[in-house]
Amino acid sequence: MQADNGLAGPLALMADMSQDFAASRDLEDTLRRALARISDHVGAEGGALFLLDEGATNLNCHACVGPIDITGLTLQADQGIVGRSVQNNIPEIVRDVERDPNFHKTVDDKTGFTTRSILCAPMAVKDKRIGAIELVNKKGGDGLFSRADLQVLQVLSSSAGMAILNARMAEALVEQERTRHELELAAEIQRGLLPEAGSDDFPVAGVNVPARMVSGDFYDFFTLEDGRICFAIGDVSGKGMNAALLMAKTASVFRCLGRTVHEPGRLLSLINREVCETTTRGMFVTMAAGIFNPASGRARLANAGHEPALLLRADGTAERFEADSPPLGISPLLVPEHAFPEVEIDLTGGTLYLFTDGVTEGTVEDGSALGSEGFQRMAGRGRERPLAERLAAISALLARPGATLHDDVTILAVEDRGGDRADVFAPTAISGERLVKLSFPARPDRLKLVRSAVSEAARICGMGDETVLDVVLAVDEACQNVIRHAYKNSGEGLVALEIHRTADEMTILLRDYAEPVDVSKIKPRDLDDIRPGGLGTHFIREVMDSVEFLPTPPDGGNLLRMVKRIG
Repeated sequence: MQADNGLAGPLALMADMSQDFAASRDLEDTLRRALARISDHVGAEGGALFLLDEGATNLNCHACVGPIDITGLTLQADQGIVGRSVQNNIPEIVRDVERDPNFHKTVDDKTGFTTRSILCAPMAVKDKRIGAIELVNKKGGDGLFSRADLQVLQVLSSSAGMAILNARMAEALVEQERTRHELELAAEIQRGLLPEAGSDDFPVAGVNVPARMVSGDFYDFFTLEDGRICFAIGDVSGKGMNAALLMAKTASVFRCLGRTVHEPGRLLSLINREVCETTTRGMFVTMAAGIFNPASGRARLANAGHEPALLLRADGTAERFEADSPPLGISPLLVPEHAFPEVEIDLTGGTLYLFTDGVTEGTVEDGSALGSEGFQRMAGRGRERPLAERLAAISALLARPGATLHDDVTILAVEDRGGDRADVFAPTAISGERLVKLSFPARPDRLKLVRSAVSEAARICGMGDETVLDVVLAVDEACQNVIRHAYKNSGEGLVALEIHRTADEMTILLRDYAEPVDVSKIKPRDLDDIRPGGLGTHFIREVMDSVEFLPTPPDGGNLLRMVKRIG
């Protein structure tokens, strides 16, 4: 086909090519068809379309027409006639390639094809270099390209360059939208990993505000069968999807193992092994995990390289508990005796705060960092409000409109409610360390919590497993008697329990508010009487070294004291 030197032919071809690029879902295929139409319009034996790579260091052949296929050929960005045209951003006619020192003969030598003349036009949009279209050997006549051919190719290559740039932008937008959708899905999955908020009086609450769409932080808590609460907070090093995936794995392993492994130090050790096996080199997780017993107001905590835990007591004093172990994911060999060290914390009516470094590094209204002291001041405000509301207030300040979060904001808090209860045992003037202070409804389903508290207190006193079990069963039997006989299984009423320790005794006080009992009528049944029931009093007196009812308190009810010698 002869070249059309008028405007109608090139303009029509430009319009068709633009429509092809706009409708295309396969850029490579569209480039091949566009090159074929341009080569046919100019009347060339063959042609190639080269695109610069992302680093603008190489020219890659993405489309080829004619007798020789060089698709995939890579040249240095300044190599050959096509490289020179791209670097100078100038169209060129080379009528006799043998006289051009930049002519790249390798293809001809390998294929046997003879290149006589070359027509080359760069593809560029403003200062953005994209590549070039190179045509070889004019069909018919003297086999030489004309200036008119060069003008036509220059117009068509400019149009192709614009179409390629637009297609790339459209592809990038599609990819961005797909990535955004995937990140939204990942963020939704992450939110599903966080625990559901408890009621206003639940003693544990948390908050997480991602700095980006997905977070590398997590927190979790759940109630065990015995009434204790397992909790954890973690911060994965790094940002982006890798951190989010490691966060999801760590959180999942914690929830899985935490149901059966109730020693925080051993739990972190097991999680550390899992993280070390699969983590990417250089990534690690700072994490703190613990067990809180609402019955005793005590928590056991293990900290693997995480921010110091902050205890704010009811009297306004504060104490920090530093991490004494490395983060997870570095090496299982750094953990002594297959368990991370633990610390026991008596909340005594206070609140234990765990948080990630995004909290202390967050900024307040004047642009300064909140810092540890600033967090302590904020955490100490508004204790009369529910715990979740107080955490939300802190996160709202750090993530306020106009503020830039450079890291995720995550806070977990554990609060002991026992400090707010009245001291129902004050008249007894018990001496020694108080281990447990607990009030609970007179219902059998609350006795799991009592058994857990008694077991923990007995172990703190240094009793062996068999003795611990006996003491737990004896106190459980005494509580059952209160529920069945004092409150007559009504489901109403309140029971209070305190456990104290001295050097050689553990004292258990059990208080109810029912009608005072006639102590003279509470006698153990003869052991020869084999009727079911009624032998609980025998068991209590057999286990305990002393069992007695104290005088009726001024406000009524019954007060039972049981003493077990230590050692």
